[in-house]
Amino acid sequence: MPQAVLGVDVGGTFTDFVLLADGRLTTFKAPSTPQDSAEAVLQGVRELQAGADVDVVHGSTVATNAILERRGALTALITTKGFEDVIEIGRQARQSLYDLTHHRPPPLVTPALRFGADERVDHTGAVLQPLHPEEAAQIARAVADSGAEAVAVSLLFSFLNPDHEAMLRQALAELPNCPYVSLSSDVLPEYREFERTSTVVTNAYIGPLMSRYLGHLRESLGREYRVMQSSGGSISSQVAAAQPVRTVLSGPAGGVVGASYVASVAGHSHIITLDMGGTSTDVALCPGYVQETTSYEMGGVPISTPMTDIHTVGAGGGSVARVDEGGALVVGPQSVGADPGPACYGKGDQVAVTDANLVLGRLGQRGLLGGRMELDVQRSREYLGKLAETLGIGVTETAQGIIRVVNSNMERAIRAMSLERGFDPRDFTLVPFGGAGPMHACELAEELHIPRVLIPETPGVLSALGVAIADVVKDYSRTILGLSVLDAAALENTYQPMEDQGRFELASEGFADTRLQAQRFLDVRYAGQSYELTVPYAPGVAPGEVVATFHDMHLQRYGHSDPRKPVEVVNARLKMVGLVERPSFPPMPAAGVDASNAIVEQREVVFHGEAFSSTVYDRDRLQPGNQFTGPAIVEQMDATTVVPPGWNVQVDSWGNLLLTLEDRP
Repeated sequence: MPQAVLGVDVGGTFTDFVLLADGRLTTFKAPSTPQDSAEAVLQGVRELQAGADVDVVHGSTVATNAILERRGALTALITTKGFEDVIEIGRQARQSLYDLTHHRPPPLVTPALRFGADERVDHTGAVLQPLHPEEAAQIARAVADSGAEAVAVSLLFSFLNPDHEAMLRQALAELPNCPYVSLSSDVLPEYREFERTSTVVTNAYIGPLMSRYLGHLRESLGREYRVMQSSGGSISSQVAAAQPVRTVLSGPAGGVVGASYVASVAGHSHIITLDMGGTSTDVALCPGYVQETTSYEMGGVPISTPMTDIHTVGAGGGSVARVDEGGALVVGPQSVGADPGPACYGKGDQVAVTDANLVLGRLGQRGLLGGRMELDVQRSREYLGKLAETLGIGVTETAQGIIRVVNSNMERAIRAMSLERGFDPRDFTLVPFGGAGPMHACELAEELHIPRVLIPETPGVLSALGVAIADVVKDYSRTILGLSVLDAAALENTYQPMEDQGRFELASEGFADTRLQAQRFLDVRYAGQSYELTVPYAPGVAPGEVVATFHDMHLQRYGHSDPRKPVEVVNARLKMVGLVERPSFPPMPAAGVDASNAIVEQREVVFHGEAFSSTVYDRDRLQPGNQFTGPAIVEQMDATTVVPPGWNVQVDSWGNLLLTLEDRP
């Protein structure tokens, strides 16, 4: 593997870079280029002089934005005759049960582009109605005549017998201008017809766009590179182009990987991550490990590939503040983005969270990115003043209101990931990152009684660090409905072919057996349940231990369990991991408690409606062992940390800031 690695995370406002080379970590941030994300990536590569010997790993938002903004390809769906409307019927569950005006987002495939194949496979994989070659060719011609740019194929029970899907792919490949083709038996060979169909349709919908983008970036870089997956591991850009649905949460997943690694090095295994960027905030809870889910919805579209379990809210530095029809102050989910940006960027005329922080003194007037990006405080005051007039209050009160509203949005997200799932926030350390995370962390921790806040050394680019250090991961799954956990032999027969495939694929990417790790999981439920929990499963583990773990997890998640009731396996999951060598961060000797050498200035900062004379510190000049108390501001190139009154700060042996509230354990 190359000695040097460049991690790149493309965000809505900034594109972040972390270069790991020769035992050193170099960071860089550049404004994102929404018109062509590759421009910002190439700018960072040039700035950091990352030559051809540097391994590039990329966290992308291209797939995410395509889904949210509905900018994907014109997509057709081929499914079993009679099941063309599964994609629209979906489930009967309603997110807004009492909203009489609620409208479900339309499916990604219109009725005119849904085609039924006269074939049928039963629940055992046996063929009841063969798919004839003439039928497959006729459907392929109909797809070509429709003008579809991409095709999703999802046939009934194809996860047990994929032959008919393969026949349709061959028929489509013979077209003069073959569209982008995605098979459910390749993307998600699991049961649950609606979720499987929705996932493969999403893959086809974003496939052409992602293929063009990844190919363009590959040509511009002049080399192959890896792409971060939603599950927290990376894959080659070629695999990402074939299965882009696996990358829809790549940037946020990188942040969780980076936060988990940095916190574990510093001795904090149980963490809540808070990734607040320019557009949104992503929250994850890690009870000693990074949690995953296969039930995720983005823009009203269910996606069932493995993903880091993240809750996202529209709360970022660029979130727009406005007054709704009832006269209430609302913040987000709309964002001003990188261009024009908040009012203080000098272009836009909408007030954002960044403007509120600037007016309250929490951001310095010298600007962002170490002074490379100036901020116009007078412009922020001007547009905040207009909003204040509408509300009938002062400018400072309006700015404080914006902060309270955006904090309450993030607080609900943390509660959803902790208290609503049976976890007590008091047992965790809050790890904020992203450009804006450290500005809001202490106030959130105080509200939720989280005892500690750990600010990483490079919080603004932590997602890029996570992308850089992520292992190469191959995810596989097989549906084995109704199998007993006690049938160890049958489970081994299911896992072995997946492991053989994973070892072969990773070996072709240069991984020796000594750097491979197989991680097994089972989706388990009580007999008769509709949904399941994912339980770790290792060879040689007694079946009774797996069952006991399931009961414990069920009690934790739902508040009850029934050890008397039989359990069954639904899916077998495998992660084949190619272990990437991660950088070591040895502890540094303490330099003493005096932090006066890092003081830059005194500045008026508003907390709780009162202006406090606050000490401003330069993060680069702080040393391990340094201590100080709030009110204070810590500035660095990639982020700003706000320390309210009553909070104590200590620089730990790895350069992290450990913040605790007075009179708290």
